Amino acid sequence: MVIWKAVEGAPATAVPGPSAVTIGNFDGVHLGHQSLLAATRAAAGDAQTVAITFDPHPVAIFAPERAPKRLTTLERRIELLHQHGADHVRVLDFTAEMASWSPDEFVGAVVLDQCHARAVVVGEGFRYGSRASGSIETLQESGRRHGFTAAEAALAGDGVAFSSTRARDAVASGDMGRAAEILGRPHEVEGTVVTGDRRGRELGFPTANVPVDDSYAVPPDGVYAAWLVLPDDTRLPAATSIGTNPTFDGVTGRRVESYVLDRDDLDLYGQSVRVEFVARLREMVAYESLDALVEQMHRDVADARSVLHL
Repeated sequence: MVIWKAVEGAPATAVPGPSAVTIGNFDGVHLGHQSLLAATRAAAGDAQTVAITFDPHPVAIFAPERAPKRLTTLERRIELLHQHGADHVRVLDFTAEMASWSPDEFVGAVVLDQCHARAVVVGEGFRYGSRASGSIETLQESGRRHGFTAAEAALAGDGVAFSSTRARDAVASGDMGRAAEILGRPHEVEGTVVTGDRRGRELGFPTANVPVDDSYAVPPDGVYAAWLVLPDDTRLPAATSIGTNPTFDGVTGRRVESYVLDRDDLDLYGQSVRVEFVARLREMVAYESLDALVEQMHRDVADARSVLHL
């Protein structure tokens, strides 16, 4: 798999021979995106498939205050695009200069020179080029002139097309089941485990503490049934809390802390992990005593065990 990250740095020979290309932000690589990748794979025949994506999100360039929360890291997005049918992923470093390209300039620089496209498949309503002036009709006209086909494919849905916006809304409301229905997998956050205040260990529930990046879609504060996924893809059942530990005064900053069920022997510091959220168990509340908190934590573990069918 070839990953390119700059127009200037991507040689024209990066894709040897013809390809079928799909273009989009692909944040989350949800079931709608997966259906688009399948359509691209079908259009490719014996050619290679290329997914062209943007980083950062175009909105982050023109209206940073309105930039959507990201559903995945860029690295995870690339991994998922590959898993769902892309032979190559082309990451465009989106800039104001790129946004000024005409539709023809975009097609020439990326679709033709670097991807040698013989087929392009995009989602319904796809727009590209300066001031979003390019449409499927514009793309088809370019195809007639340059020798590639262009088609619009409907995204999979449940009566309404699945979208990154719908997935973000489900995550923001704490509806992890709905988020999974749209994504085709549990919503996740990832990061490197850091040392916390070790209160969980003192209470008999040692946790893996993953810092929260505010640019990513993180579920609301509360306790969740989850899976902790290690670098070797080992999946460990967990009860995960998101919040500021309101029972303890002076604790600031949101945390994602996962207690792996029935394990107190894990040394995960410095490891990169994913936390996959299965269901929200309860809201985050402050308790009047440590005994009350520990009693609730035992209930949380039992509830997580039940949700995870253990």
